[in-house]
Amino acid sequence: MNTPTETDRELWDRACRGERSAFGDLFDRHARAVHNFLFRRTASWADAEDLTSAVFLHAWRIRSEVVLHHDSALPWLLGVARNLAANSGRALQRYQALRARLPAPAPSPDHADDVAARLDDERAMAALLRAVAELPERDREVLELCVWSGLDHQAAAAALGVAVGTVKSRLHRARARLRGLVVVGQTADDTRSDAAADRRSPITKEAS
Repeated sequence: MNTPTETDRELWDRACRGERSAFGDLFDRHARAVHNFLFRRTASWADAEDLTSAVFLHAWRIRSEVVLHHDSALPWLLGVARNLAANSGRALQRYQALRARLPAPAPSPDHADDVAARLDDERAMAALLRAVAELPERDREVLELCVWSGLDHQAAAAALGVAVGTVKSRLHRARARLRGLVVVGQTADDTRSDAAADRRSPITKEAS
């Protein structure tokens, strides 16, 4: 049984001994963080959900081969999520093929308001990802782990397999460059908005 004092490493050891409930506790602890990380990578709730399931399915399959070097399993899980997101097409195909062999779940009601909110979230995230995509990949990964996923420098270094000092320098550079990109993007948006307003303005038409 999971207790508040159990570390992820202790739960992982129990899972390696075949205790599915221990692995379920790990899922409950970290599924939201993994899902949020993947949503920020894909800008798609559906893909993020499927990839999250793929991350934990992979973790269960190779659990006996994994040695956690920290009390938290989250850095390792996010490292797996990062790799699956980078190869999301193949990862999703494998997961969806497996899911197709399982019994279909009971249908659930579709709430239009929830669907609309999720689409708005996806559009907003897609816009943010376009700005973040201008960063070099190595800087973008550190930003995603430290700022979006809340890992400290040491945990991010473990997820990426680099030194802590490297994480710090990349994060500083990413923040500086992203601030510049946002300012440039806002200026461009303002210019486009002003131009559109001029085209619609009756004063402009009369003056011409």
